[in-house]
Amino acid sequence: MKKQVRNFLLLSTLTTISIYGINKAISISSTLKNLLKTDKGNFFNWRYGNVFYTKQGKGSPVLLIHDLNSAASSYEWEKISKHLAKRHTVYSLDLLGCGRSNKPNMTYSNYLFVQLITDFTKTIIGAKPDIIATGDSTSFALMACNMEPDHFKKIIIINPAPLEELSKTPNKRKNTLKFFIDLPIFGTLIYNLAYTSRSIRRTFYKNYYYKSHLVPSKVIDTYYEAAHTENGQGKYLLSSIKSHYTNINIIHALKKINNSIYLIGSKG
Repeated sequence: MKKQVRNFLLLSTLTTISIYGINKAISISSTLKNLLKTDKGNFFNWRYGNVFYTKQGKGSPVLLIHDLNSAASSYEWEKISKHLAKRHTVYSLDLLGCGRSNKPNMTYSNYLFVQLITDFTKTIIGAKPDIIATGDSTSFALMACNMEPDHFKKIIIINPAPLEELSKTPNKRKNTLKFFIDLPIFGTLIYNLAYTSRSIRRTFYKNYYYKSHLVPSKVIDTYYEAAHTENGQGKYLLSSIKSHYTNINIIHALKKINNSIYLIGSKG
């Protein structure tokens, strides 16, 4: 019996060390290309972590908010921001838990991102911006405008999440999933398996690009790097998304908001 226990402990230890080594190798190899540089941006020293952002152009302020995904970052706006900067002061940020921003071990909630947008607007922009947001992040822009209507102007939302999806709330099963993803070594392995280069490419083919052959390899590499910065700490955002902590029912906010809202939806 003692021998069996000893063998089990030895096997468990070796397995854990092996998984740790795999996680470390993925973390190092994924960032070798150093595509997400910080030299052309700044950091907003927010109370929950440092948030990376860029500022370019002159004119009325525009705040760009990328989709909520552990592999996403302000790189999403790279080409569009250059055109907007011809007439506007354009601010693009990496949401907390994404890209070059800090990825603290915490539960990420909808209200957390609403506070980030509001504080960033007050502290860094210092004027009423128009907001352009995509995907699951559109709810943050709408809720921020609902809570602080005097701090924002127009809102443009692109391919927003369905209202029924945003209405989903955490439950016991989802919290169990969150627990496993948040685990130190085995949870990091689950996260790394969820964000392989192949899985990111498949997401682009299926959800982001209408014609898959138009997806540049640099885009896939950049998203892959963004997912694995800070040694897989993006898993804490993933676990919060999967367990619906970043959701909120926006129907009441939509009824109250008086700001102009523009909706852009892709047919494909």
